[in-house]
Amino acid sequence: MVRELDFDFHLLRELTEESGVPGYEGRIRDLVRREFADHTDEVRTDAMGNVVGTVEGDSDYSVAVAAHMDEIGFMVKHVTDDGFLKVDALGGWDARVLRAQRVRVHAENGDLTGVIGSLPPHTLSDEERESAEEVEDVVIDVGRDAEAVEELVSVGDLVTMEQTTVQMGDAVTGKALDDRVCLFAMLEAAKQVVDPDVTVHFCATVQEEVGLRGAEALGVDIDPDLAVALDVTVASDVPGVDDDKQVTRLGDGTAIKLKDSSVITNPKVHRRIRDVAEEHDIDHQLEVLPAGGTDTAGFQNSNGAKPVGAISIPTRYLHTVTETANVDDVAATIDLLSAFLESETGENDYTL
Repeated sequence: MVRELDFDFHLLRELTEESGVPGYEGRIRDLVRREFADHTDEVRTDAMGNVVGTVEGDSDYSVAVAAHMDEIGFMVKHVTDDGFLKVDALGGWDARVLRAQRVRVHAENGDLTGVIGSLPPHTLSDEERESAEEVEDVVIDVGRDAEAVEELVSVGDLVTMEQTTVQMGDAVTGKALDDRVCLFAMLEAAKQVVDPDVTVHFCATVQEEVGLRGAEALGVDIDPDLAVALDVTVASDVPGVDDDKQVTRLGDGTAIKLKDSSVITNPKVHRRIRDVAEEHDIDHQLEVLPAGGTDTAGFQNSNGAKPVGAISIPTRYLHTVTETANVDDVAATIDLLSAFLESETGENDYTL
């Protein structure tokens, strides 16, 4: 029996199954604009492809909320004489998770199914079995002869992983939950924040996976008084991982970020987020992430010093096609973001 959810799983599935690598987020951008159209006062897109849906408040004080649209993927860099594709990574991949995966090649005249090749283990030498795999060694087979591939695929075409998003017990699993599950949470919050005291800019950002580029640009263009970013965070609560290295745990609630390798969040901001969670009895945990960065850092000092905070969704198996999040943690994230925005008056002093 499939568990009944407190949120729109069909929208989450649509967002996560859609394709959009850094710099080429067009398909997911169309979905975001569609969702913003009925729930924000203004929708605009900039030259980088960031989408901003603004809900006007009663004061000039503004809050930026950000979640990134892009997913990690590849760009075709070479078509071999035999019709195989060599690719360049867009974002951080672990080569170990790529073997024998199915992909989508986004060619000019339509998507093609492909597979990342893997030699049968019984044909490998001892040296080949022990050699470290590298992303640059990835070869994609699209099941056609060289002449057909040459006609269909060009250098610069994009490649994404092919995977469906499904419910799995108390969890959802699929590709691109990083960061589409947080993009989903932001879109759901935008539907709930109807008449805020402050102006809220809901920002669907681009190119986060290659250096927080979209958020840095928006930090200048929007120049908010306060910024809160949403992203997934590590949940290594699985066998073989020590407690102190798990960072967060599935089912323990949404995560309030204290730091990652790109940002130390403003103590007054994360304290107020915690106060809101406690006031509304929203399950939450604290996040101290030793490595990795988020759009939070993109807003912190791109146009002068800004107070920033971050809310994260604990997720297992990051940067794979089986990223997994707990449905109650997703719901808690939506509730906490909505409650925080609805209670922001613009009169809180976040200076240190």
